[in-house]
Amino acid sequence: MTIWDWLRRAVIGLVMAAVLGGGVVLILSVIPTENQLRKQIYALDLKLQEQKRLARQLQAMLEAVERDSNTVERLARERLGLGRTNETIFRFDEPKSR
Repeated sequence: MTIWDWLRRAVIGLVMAAVLGGGVVLILSVIPTENQLRKQIYALDLKLQEQKRLARQLQAMLEAVERDSNTVERLARERLGLGRTNETIFRFDEPKSR
């Protein structure tokens, strides 16, 4: 084996080691980003589930309002403080904390 063969093999080995090392560094730099993105996906999935639950609840309320006049009356009384003609409404305030 001549010196040129040895140098050629050494250079090829060093280039391969550099490529492999660069790949390892690249992969290790991507892992924290991937973990952060997975956490964001999980948080967004939770938010999506909550929004879907809220949409189902609002849809049920809308259907109840459209179908049942008692629901409309109940909501008017609870949220707007309305009452029937000649009806006296008593409102009680929460006690103030000391």
